[in-house]
Amino acid sequence: MGTQVIFGAGPVGRALARVLLDRGDSVRVVTRSGSGIAGTDPVAADASDGARVLEVTEGAEAIYNCINPPYHRWATDWPPIAEALLRAAERHGAVLATTSNLYVYGEVSAPMTEATPMASTGTKGQVRAQMWTEALAAHQAGRVRAFEVRGSDYVGGSSLLGMIAPALAKGRTAMVPAPLDVKHTWTDVRDVATLLATGARDERAWGRAWHVPSADPLTLRELSAVAADQLEVRLKVRELPWSVAWLGGVAVPLLRELRETRHQFTRPFILDSSAAQETFGLLPRTVADSVAYDLAEQGLVPAAPAGTASTEPTAPSTPV
Repeated sequence: MGTQVIFGAGPVGRALARVLLDRGDSVRVVTRSGSGIAGTDPVAADASDGARVLEVTEGAEAIYNCINPPYHRWATDWPPIAEALLRAAERHGAVLATTSNLYVYGEVSAPMTEATPMASTGTKGQVRAQMWTEALAAHQAGRVRAFEVRGSDYVGGSSLLGMIAPALAKGRTAMVPAPLDVKHTWTDVRDVATLLATGARDERAWGRAWHVPSADPLTLRELSAVAADQLEVRLKVRELPWSVAWLGGVAVPLLRELRETRHQFTRPFILDSSAAQETFGLLPRTVADSVAYDLAEQGLVPAAPAGTASTEPTAPSTPV
């Protein structure tokens, strides 16, 4: 059996490594720095260096793209990385499993399914759509076996909960650059990892995109309330006026890039993940479990012991 090669050691990469190690796989984790994850073979490499990528993926059974370049560099950083990973999967006969998101759909007015058109007019959405278009074309030409998984905003590595929870833990008011009372789907990074690992060895997954099993949508206020309850603090959260966030984007690249995706929070942004749930029998974790994991990853609460009920998938939520 070949090696499972993960590019990226962020929230998804770390969660995926744990899933694969628990499965008994040999796991190699590739990052620029060569920083390791316990139990894996850490390797330093630039994912945009095609020759180096071919070298570090020798013997791979599956190649997992869990990289996430800085938002403001997607247009320049993603194309060479995507090309290098696609070429490596083709050369070595490895499955290419890509972690993606919902930016490809652009502004929507109904729950998103895998059949929702990729109609983004924003740079980031168009970059991700082009990546999948090229991978799918290679798959359909018989050159590679490829699939990708698309989740909503993460819990377990969420930039939004990462903004909110530390302030709450200190008894402060959390300021959020998004409306607080619009329904939104949240995706647990461990559910992303599970779908990646499952799809890499299930030919039913290949040649298409899948939505990650995700729990019923909550508003930002509701999500924050779950975090406040677990932190045993009073919920104090306010929306940062958009005019302030917009001006902040002049100096802060992340805030500037949020302009393109603001529509995801100004109207219901709901993910239908029923296809993956029904095809693979995968069930989303509860939001309470996901928030507990996120808070533990931030060091705000103790991590749950391995094997406890809080780390196990729950019954599926009603498809939206």
